[in-house]
Amino acid sequence: MSALVGLFDSGLGGLTVLRRLQERYPHSSCLYLGDTARVPYGQRSVADIRAIAAEVVMWLRHQQVGVLVMACNTSNALALDVAVAEAGVPVVGLIDSVAADLDSERVGVLATPATASSGAYRRAIHACHPHAEVLEVGCPAFVPLIETGDLQAPALEAEARAYLAPLLAAGVDTVVLGCTHYPMLRPLLTGLLPPHVRLVDPAASAVRRLGPLLASMGGVPEGELSGVEVVHPAQRTRVCVSGCADAFADGASRWLGYRPSVERVDLRSVG
Repeated sequence: MSALVGLFDSGLGGLTVLRRLQERYPHSSCLYLGDTARVPYGQRSVADIRAIAAEVVMWLRHQQVGVLVMACNTSNALALDVAVAEAGVPVVGLIDSVAADLDSERVGVLATPATASSGAYRRAIHACHPHAEVLEVGCPAFVPLIETGDLQAPALEAEARAYLAPLLAAGVDTVVLGCTHYPMLRPLLTGLLPPHVRLVDPAASAVRRLGPLLASMGGVPEGELSGVEVVHPAQRTRVCVSGCADAFADGASRWLGYRPSVERVDLRSVG
């Protein structure tokens, strides 16, 4: 039996990672946790984010996940060591995954304020590409605007132009979407960037890294999927939140392409 994949984020954003995972591994079983009672993480203190990560990961551990995906750049940037210490299973992060895949020497990163100020992307990219120029820009307005659901809002475009300005001035040729909400902005950002500038979603790299792990835990190798019955993602994915279940289910529909069944959980419990 394939290992249960656990993913977490503060809210809807991590669903962009879940959707990629579901599409690439149609045989996988997933448990997604949205810590909506404390969204957003990106403007919280480092100490707060680390304490939250410990609690969330411990709850997921008690749900018997076999591998953990940090579907949240902020917690990945500030609490990867906490997750590794608490999970008891392999942990896959977004930041180191995409850093290993980049082939650019001029990289811009759009991220939450907490992720940007941590310098986590710069350190990870420099570990793989020591001579790369990396510019990280904090985007405090993006997550609240994205979660309203109006991706055509003039205010959203205005903020995007402002956040991209220093990256374009620096001559970057790659822009990393350093928050799992931001793939929802791909059409908008593509229209504002020159054609030669590439948008990169770290989720693609992280999900690709999962393949060997899942195969080692009893999953079906990708090359053998033709003979595997594909079950609808809703039937193999448990979605939990710490806040309002109905509101999350409504919002999740446009991220996943279907309305998931969502249950509210108490993260202080370990059952």
